[in-house]
Amino acid sequence: GVHNDGLPGVHNDGCQVCIMMGWVPGVHNDGLPGVHNDGCHLSKKYGSIFTVHFGPKKVVVLAGYKTVKQALVNQAEDFGDRDITPVFYDFNQGHGILFTNGDSWKEMRRFALTNLRDFGMGKKGSEEKILEEIPYLIEVLEKHEGKAFDTAQPVLYAVSNIISAIVYGSRFEYTDPLFTGLVDRVNENVHLIGSASMQMYNMFPWLGPWINNLTHLKKNVADMKMEVTELVRGLKETLNPHMCRGFVDSFLVRKQTLEESGNMDSFYHDDNLVFSVGNLFGAGTDTTGTTLRWGLLLMAKYPHIQDQVQEEISSVIGSRQPLVEDRKNLPYTDAVIHETQRLASIAPMAVPHTTSRDVTFQGYFIKKGTSVIPLLTSVLQDDSEWESPHTFNPSHFLDEQGGFVKRDAFMAFSAGRRVCLGEGLARIELFLFFTSLLQRFRFSPPPEVTEDDLDLTPLPGFTLHPSPHQLCAVSRV
Repeated sequence: GVHNDGLPGVHNDGCQVCIMMGWVPGVHNDGLPGVHNDGCHLSKKYGSIFTVHFGPKKVVVLAGYKTVKQALVNQAEDFGDRDITPVFYDFNQGHGILFTNGDSWKEMRRFALTNLRDFGMGKKGSEEKILEEIPYLIEVLEKHEGKAFDTAQPVLYAVSNIISAIVYGSRFEYTDPLFTGLVDRVNENVHLIGSASMQMYNMFPWLGPWINNLTHLKKNVADMKMEVTELVRGLKETLNPHMCRGFVDSFLVRKQTLEESGNMDSFYHDDNLVFSVGNLFGAGTDTTGTTLRWGLLLMAKYPHIQDQVQEEISSVIGSRQPLVEDRKNLPYTDAVIHETQRLASIAPMAVPHTTSRDVTFQGYFIKKGTSVIPLLTSVLQDDSEWESPHTFNPSHFLDEQGGFVKRDAFMAFSAGRRVCLGEGLARIELFLFFTSLLQRFRFSPPPEVTEDDLDLTPLPGFTLHPSPHQLCAVSRV
């Protein structure tokens, strides 16, 4: 169908829209995750730019590498604002980095980029923190003595400790109830935000009082705010302006300096601090930890690929600790990590954007303030860009000589003004954690489960986690 704005529109394909939004799991004929690819099927019918209506709200969907790149990169200013839906507003209350617009967003993002680089987002600083954390994760896996276990908590705790060290200035013990509560709550919120009932709330906010998931989410947000405020209070009591330990210290010093100069109306206030910390902690925990879990699951699913990774690590590194500088000498391993990110596509629709002004795009007129979903899955699995888009194929990132090849259509971190500010850190984390674990352990299904039985259907959520599963980590040492 076509709407009166001239954009192709989805009408009777409402069931497909539900699948695209993650309300109904879809499965491809190869058994790979399908929730996030049904939007690509719609694009084959309606083109690379089409509209859907979620309740009274019109949303423009962008599909395919060329279209998404044109919007997010070539017309970055036009498509660079964030669509702050009711649930995102409830989650951040207009503060922080991820779900804000205008001058506050610009200042918080700029401040975060500058300071995260100073406190470990850069190559050397982050490498030191990750190398410090790896033995703690290995110790947890070794305690299972090759028996089956759920990878979720140990992996998420290890990854979360990296952003914790950068934000707070120190890591946490995996048994610290404050820390485990924060991490587990992030995991829960991802599923709550992506649930069908929360999508209904975004369309019809008046339903809020009758949605249990919303009540639960608001309680989680209140608990997070209280716990982060308590952590900040502790850092404030021991603050040394001449020796900042992390992002929080740097923010507190900037806030104090501005207040002493009489500027009481700056963006450096307690709410922006607490919600920026919450954004960094949540994003720094969920996306990298979830990708690493997909990587381990895929190694157990495809043991012949795990064999090649371990052969390369053994021949190039041996038994010493892998370092960031080893990446250039481990092209196959690097390709496997990239292919994991491409296929898992854990942020299938990115975080919704909105047009910052009236836009003419590919011959269509789109009003200022229109919600826009860049379908990242359609980029990462664009059949005009990838040889076998729906299968796990590390050769997508290798040349004929086996060297690593960068691909322009690799948009796992989105692109443009809203590109993931933690991309550099995430890349280093994935490489060091993945190579260190594969060097030390052989990952396989539990004895009663075959590789074919391992389910690659993701859980519906704001980001796509693997379905609950267990793996065995058998020591190779």
